[in-house]
Amino acid sequence: MFLLKLLLRNAFRHRLRTGLTILGLVVAITAFGLLRTLINAWYAGVEASSSTRLVTRSAISLTFALPLSYAPRIKAVDGVTTVSWANWFGGIYQSEKNFFPQFAVEPASYLQLYPEYVLKPEEKEAFIRDRQGAVVGRKLAAQYGWKIGDQIPLRGTIYPGTWTFTLRGIWTGAEAKTDENQMLVHYELVNESIKQRFPGRGDSTGAFIVGIDQPANAALISQHIDAEFRNSLAETLTETEAAFQLSFVSMSDAILAAIQAVSFIIIVIIMAVMANTMTMTARERLSEYATLKALGFPPRFVVALLFGESLLIAVIGGALGLLATFPAVAGIAHALGSFLPAFHITPLTMGLQIGAALLVGTVAAAWPAWRMSHIDIVSGLRFMA
Repeated sequence: MFLLKLLLRNAFRHRLRTGLTILGLVVAITAFGLLRTLINAWYAGVEASSSTRLVTRSAISLTFALPLSYAPRIKAVDGVTTVSWANWFGGIYQSEKNFFPQFAVEPASYLQLYPEYVLKPEEKEAFIRDRQGAVVGRKLAAQYGWKIGDQIPLRGTIYPGTWTFTLRGIWTGAEAKTDENQMLVHYELVNESIKQRFPGRGDSTGAFIVGIDQPANAALISQHIDAEFRNSLAETLTETEAAFQLSFVSMSDAILAAIQAVSFIIIVIIMAVMANTMTMTARERLSEYATLKALGFPPRFVVALLFGESLLIAVIGGALGLLATFPAVAGIAHALGSFLPAFHITPLTMGLQIGAALLVGTVAAAWPAWRMSHIDIVSGLRFMA
């Protein structure tokens, strides 16, 4: 208790300097947490992927459609349990700024493959029965104030015209990383319209979602599926859902690497600021440390004082920075809406913030503590005079 009181008095002897140092730590630790959260959110789709799902798409590009007739042939491959399909719908709700993902799916098989979308049984049945029905995630419904039974008009971009869907269900994610910012509509409704307007484009899909029985056989099953359509007019590329999601993330590798670098540079900068503060503190108290050594206190006591003071300031700044991260993340998540649906701080990020604060406090005190533990008593007392 005596040592803690001594550390507190020493730390706040120069209140302005200590306050500014703590403020810098708060800003640095908060910024570090925000940047780490951004990186985690970018990879959220990969982390939320299931090991029992594969994605089959065109071997040329995702923009090329595959015939719907491939579905039974994929289902016949050994190890495949379920096959569904999904088309990107790309509608606009009210204005272009209201972006959120929309997919035209085969309801029964798609929801079977995505058990993490938790729907009430009656809502699921209502969606399956109503071709003009739609289901959305909880966050998306909350963002626009939608309720069961509401009419949701979407202006088509890929599929022209105004489409009106009736909200039949609102799902809740089984885990925090489950995307709750999507909208699902009936593939058959969209397909029927396509065949009427553009007969050559009907009965096709952007991707097949394939359920498998054994995750360990994912590579082998993928090879068998692709071999089934080799040398056809529409060859396929089958990969795990995680690999499929990672292909989108890889397009931003350079940006993510830059963000990651900046997050560590921020810590290095505040470490330099903190080290300067502790060096100034040690220089001002040179005579005090010399007196302590003259009175018989061992060098490790001087080291403990400096390290303790530095760590105390770092812990205060780190704790305040960690607390400030939560409202900052919540505000950014609200502003981003559906662009990064899983934007929330994780336990790992909080641990890294605490570790970064402790590292800053430790490194900042290392050099001045070493110097003060080796000061000459006579030189130190002469400095007092």
